Amino acid sequence: MKKQWLPLGGLILLIGLAISSCTWLQPTSLGPRDYDPLQTIEVVVDGDLTDAVVAELGSYGQISGRIDAIGGVVMQVSESAIPALAGLPFVRQIGSTAERFVHDYADGISTWDLDLINVTDLGVPRVTPYDGTGVYVAVLDTGLVENWRDYLPEDRIAVEYAKAFNSGQSENTAVADVPHLWERDTNSHGTHVTSTVLGYWVKSLTTPYAVNGVAPMATVIPVKVLSNAGSGWSPGIAAGIVYITDLKIELDAPMVINMSLGGPELSPLEAAAIDYALANNVVVVASAGNNGLEGMGYPGAYEPVISVGSIGWINEWSAAGWWRLDVPEPLVPSGVVDLIYVSDFSGRELPGQDLDVLAPGSWVVGPYLGSGAATPQLWSNGTPGEYFYLGGTSMASPHVAGLVALMFDKNPNLIATQVEGILESAAISLPAGSKWVDDGSGVLVEYIWGDDATGSGIVLTDLVLGAI
Repeated sequence: MKKQWLPLGGLILLIGLAISSCTWLQPTSLGPRDYDPLQTIEVVVDGDLTDAVVAELGSYGQISGRIDAIGGVVMQVSESAIPALAGLPFVRQIGSTAERFVHDYADGISTWDLDLINVTDLGVPRVTPYDGTGVYVAVLDTGLVENWRDYLPEDRIAVEYAKAFNSGQSENTAVADVPHLWERDTNSHGTHVTSTVLGYWVKSLTTPYAVNGVAPMATVIPVKVLSNAGSGWSPGIAAGIVYITDLKIELDAPMVINMSLGGPELSPLEAAAIDYALANNVVVVASAGNNGLEGMGYPGAYEPVISVGSIGWINEWSAAGWWRLDVPEPLVPSGVVDLIYVSDFSGRELPGQDLDVLAPGSWVVGPYLGSGAATPQLWSNGTPGEYFYLGGTSMASPHVAGLVALMFDKNPNLIATQVEGILESAAISLPAGSKWVDDGSGVLVEYIWGDDATGSGIVLTDLVLGAI
């Protein structure tokens, strides 16, 4: 068999926190040298790593690691010994070790929504030392689009736990428990929501770049509970909540559920599943709904859930590339109220409902491949038509779910009831008011809101983390 000197991937994984291309280490010429440096190499043999094989390999250098299932070893050998080692009859392949990095977007650019809640700032990737490390965020939604790896950091998606659930209703609205169905979404809603938590990659034809996320080092578990039409039924959603709760018990790690979904009534199954989650210290975050004055949606309006209403920035559409511009820092924390308005679609709190906090939800940019459902498109030189501004409490909710991941990053021992209390007590209260804002077409629109639209107020990352 012909011997090959090729780099081998997948044997050694070194974890780093910087974005980097994967560069193979190339073989070095074995010409005359005044010294014979040691090289760390990988060797794959044909057959098993028997004692005799290991002994012969060891005669050429020091074996520092082995993977018996694939007949692989890691060795430190002198450079001059490599040709003879490669000539052994049982050696299939030799290559240098290849460094690998976790791909994340913690160094991605700032956007208005992250700047507003003090996660990032213009020219500063992050203004908080916490990034969600060690925390799971389960996104119960439509799943991810098939080419999600083009947009989202692959190492931050827990594909081993991703799942789809059958809701028990008609084919038009049901999702099935089929392998990999979670990554066959054609709606894109779940992909956009996930991009707020982790950040995303912009595939510009001129200069590609990364956009930051609220918790770029959290691990997202996609759970498909909605069909590709963007709808589903409470049995499937309840099953998803229970699945994630049981997984949290198994993994014994901080777990947050985000549900950017809702309907007009509280489901008994959903309520029981949420109670089960909270009893096992799973934090449940959900959107407040997009019915404005008609009230909130469920399960967001259910009291134990951390419900999130939507706000926007008054300088939207004020200039080209506004979504990446600086949101001025207020002189005092309460000054942030002068920068925002409450979205007209954000669900108002009716009697018996519970609205907790507010977060950015108007004109949030992210990857979106849905067929004509989102407008407007992000127009930028060389950027393909795969990114859109979306508005909804669906966009607000993952900001808070990501913030909860930062809270757990700072203190993994928090309990669910503490989390909601900290968010509400640290929020900046927003009085009833109105603002005139460009609606994206150059027309000024007046947004008016009352006390029923604000809950405890606006969450700011530094204030929330400072309260822990």
